[in-house]
Amino acid sequence: MSELDLTHGGFYKHFASKQQLLAEAIVRGFEETEADFMKAVSDAPSGSELRMIIDHYLSLDHCANPGGGCPVAALASEMARYPRAVRLEINKAMRKRTSKLARFLPGKTDEERERNALVLMSGMIGAVNLARATVDLERRKAILDAARAFYLNAFCS
Repeated sequence: MSELDLTHGGFYKHFASKQQLLAEAIVRGFEETEADFMKAVSDAPSGSELRMIIDHYLSLDHCANPGGGCPVAALASEMARYPRAVRLEINKAMRKRTSKLARFLPGKTDEERERNALVLMSGMIGAVNLARATVDLERRKAILDAARAFYLNAFCS
């Protein structure tokens, strides 16, 4: 804050509450990671976008970077304890992410693609959390590889 020439009080006066600050920080995290994932998607050859998303999300790099990766994977166990106002903002961001992801998933209807997106998101978030909790790098890689193989087979074949 000193580099910005702000005091703590000067910084916090930009927010109505610490809850608002937390909500805005998490939403910003969603926006930043979404931009990264959409860049990966735009770089993917047509028809391989979902494969690129799965590969990117379940990578060792993403797993090793909780501060710069998906905010849900980093904060999932804490989010249930956040105040309702913060959770509402997180819910909006998650719905937006789910809708964007659903475009790339198989399904006969929007509802089916959305359901598949929820399954994929929850599974990948869980796999990253489990891998992050694992100290052994080979075991971490095995968790990510198993999840990647499962979701590629389930949704990309």
